[in-house]
Amino acid sequence: MHTENVVQGAYLVAAILFVLALAGLSKHERAKEGNNFGIVGMVIALIATIWLSLSRAADPMVTLGLLIAAMLIGAVIGLWRARVVEMTQMPELIAMLHSFVGIAAVLVGYASHREMVETGTENTILSVEIFLGVFIGAVTFTGSVVAYLKLAAKMKSAPLMLPARHWMNLVAVLVSTGLMFWYLQSHSMIPLAIMTVISLAFGWHLVASIGGGDMPVVVSMLNSYSGWAAAAAGFMLSNDLLIVTGALVGSSGAILSYIMCRAMNRSFISVIAGGFGQEIAVSGDTDYGEHREINAEGAADLLANARTVLITPGYGMAVAQAQYPVADLTKKLRDRGVKVSFGIHPVAGRLPGHMNVLLAEAKVPYDIVFEMDEVNDDIKDTDVVLVIGANDTVNPAAMDDPKSPIAGMPVLHVWEAADVIVFKRSMAVGYAGVQNPLFFKENTQMLFGDAKDRVEDIVKALP
Repeated sequence: MHTENVVQGAYLVAAILFVLALAGLSKHERAKEGNNFGIVGMVIALIATIWLSLSRAADPMVTLGLLIAAMLIGAVIGLWRARVVEMTQMPELIAMLHSFVGIAAVLVGYASHREMVETGTENTILSVEIFLGVFIGAVTFTGSVVAYLKLAAKMKSAPLMLPARHWMNLVAVLVSTGLMFWYLQSHSMIPLAIMTVISLAFGWHLVASIGGGDMPVVVSMLNSYSGWAAAAAGFMLSNDLLIVTGALVGSSGAILSYIMCRAMNRSFISVIAGGFGQEIAVSGDTDYGEHREINAEGAADLLANARTVLITPGYGMAVAQAQYPVADLTKKLRDRGVKVSFGIHPVAGRLPGHMNVLLAEAKVPYDIVFEMDEVNDDIKDTDVVLVIGANDTVNPAAMDDPKSPIAGMPVLHVWEAADVIVFKRSMAVGYAGVQNPLFFKENTQMLFGDAKDRVEDIVKALP
């Protein structure tokens, strides 16, 4: 009992540290401090869990050996991935990590089923926990795998438009509900196994039905699902810390998803239900005329004579790893007395906060990085806008074309500036698969090539 009390106390301390970690990560200036809180909390949680496991083990040495082996394998894989992963691969890596949480919840559910007793009220409660844990875990697993495939460009980002897809989702939920009642009555593995197959297919179809433009919200929502899956595993294992941690991750992910949906003028229910109520019509091919091109020297001349410059980064900046020369350009312009600011769209990149992390990595001052709503009204008074690797987030079709797949999504009004320079490798469409009329406007000029090389060329050409 003494060990149980000490472990529960350690869990309480770890839970408080996790709350402090989330609070710290909500602000740029305290992100490092928040991360440290999370690390300390996880170390405490691991030590307490190992201690509790050894106190309950029939053979503590065997248990300790298995735990150390598992932790060493996980640590080696984790350190290797952390060292080799590129910032451009972070969205798909996070999606894949979510899938691990999902499959872990499924495995814990089946292990708990095998140890379940046949009668009693506690057994009924455990049965509900097992069934819901497996369901959420299976949906999270396959949904995260699909998100990984889309983000890694191993699967088309366009939504899967199966006939009656919404009815298919509804039937999957209703059948799973019926199977739960069967499971509660029989405690048989048959309804559990059938539900697992259905929920695996349901998770795959749910995310496959969501278009590329909404993928940042999907990643955030899968983060929430993984939290609820972890909480369900905590109930099955009677682990209070896992319940608390899962609830923190689940609720924070859901809140972030809701905020992002509002920022994108998307229905929260529509996105998480696989695009329900949002029939996407693909806009036809439109002749917008000819685009104009500019070279690095011409861009340098425009910037040298500008009073205000706005930089709007996107996923292309991450791909080119252009954040460091962008930071150099920013410093050089500010030293010349030019007012430089950054406008970050809520879904710039393919992960919430992706661009903010890149700019912080390159030591861009926090106080010149703004959200979309903070800069949109000022763009009309801006001399030059540099669109570096962004596409869909600066597409005026979202406002002008009701048939566009991104119709209604708020975008940065970069075309209202005096001059716009768009950094792109080619005239290819963006992640949402639609053409951008911005490229053909009279005040827009295209600077083709690798973003990192072109920014470096501009820095060299600036007097």
